[in-house]
Amino acid sequence: MSDFGRLRLLLVEPSALQAKIISKACDEIGVGQVDVIGTAHEALEAMAQRRPDVVLSALYLPDGSGTGLVGAMRADPALAGLPFILVSSETRPQALDPIRQAGACGILPKPFAPRQLALAINSTLDYLSPDYSFDNQFDLEVIRVLLVDDSANARHFMRRVLENLGIRHIIEAADGKEAVALMEETMVDLVVTDYNMPEMDGREFVEYVRGRSWQSSVPILMVTSETDQGRLAAVEEAGVSGICDKPFEPAVVRRLLARMLSQGAAG
Repeated sequence: MSDFGRLRLLLVEPSALQAKIISKACDEIGVGQVDVIGTAHEALEAMAQRRPDVVLSALYLPDGSGTGLVGAMRADPALAGLPFILVSSETRPQALDPIRQAGACGILPKPFAPRQLALAINSTLDYLSPDYSFDNQFDLEVIRVLLVDDSANARHFMRRVLENLGIRHIIEAADGKEAVALMEETMVDLVVTDYNMPEMDGREFVEYVRGRSWQSSVPILMVTSETDQGRLAAVEEAGVSGICDKPFEPAVVRRLLARMLSQGAAG
C-alpha cells in the first residue's frame, strides 16, 4: 500500500462506533492523522481553520447530509478543490447521483475493508497530483478536448483530472445541444461526455456526432453513473469509444485515453 503517513484526513461521521471502525481502518493503512467531526457545520468550520488533505464523510448527518456538505465545499472557492470521499451503505441512484455530480473522488460502501479505503485514497492522490507519464506517442499538450456535463462541479473535477494528465486545451459544454454547436465550429481530438443531461442527453449526442457531424470519427468517452444495462448498451451501439464510471478514477481514464487515442490514430 502507498505511504499515507503525511496525509491529514477529516472524517465526518456522527456515529461514535462507525467513527471508531473507520479510524481503525485508516490506522491500518498508515494514515498519518485523522480528525473526527460529527456534523456538517463543524466540518466546514474545521476545514476553514485547517485545511485537510482529504474529507471522508457519511451521507446522513445530524444537521444535513454529505450531499449538502460537498455542495457547500464546492461553492466555497477556498474548499472547491478539496477531495471528498463518501462512505455510505446507501445504494439508491437518486441518493448517490448528487454526490457523483458534485465531483466526489470516490464512494466507499459500508462496511469496507482497509484495502478498499487505500484504493479510494490512492485515486484521490491521483486526482491531487499531476502525472504526465503517458504510454503512447501523443503530445497531450496539443490535444483538444470537449468536456460535456450539465454539472459545473463535475466538469471542474474532470477538468482537473485531465489537466493532471497533461491536457491543456479543454472547452466545456453544459449539454449535448451546446456541445453540437461548439463542434460545428471547433475541431476537437477527444470528447468526454456525461450521459444524463437536459436538452440532448449523452446517447442522443453520440448519435448526432456519429451520424451528422463533420467530426464523426472523433473518440468519445462516456462518463456516467448510469447503471441501466439497456441504456448503456444503447450508448455502446450509438458508437461511444469507451465508458467510465462516475466518479472516475484518474488511472482508469489514463488507460482509456491511451487506448482510444491510439485507435483514433490508427483509424
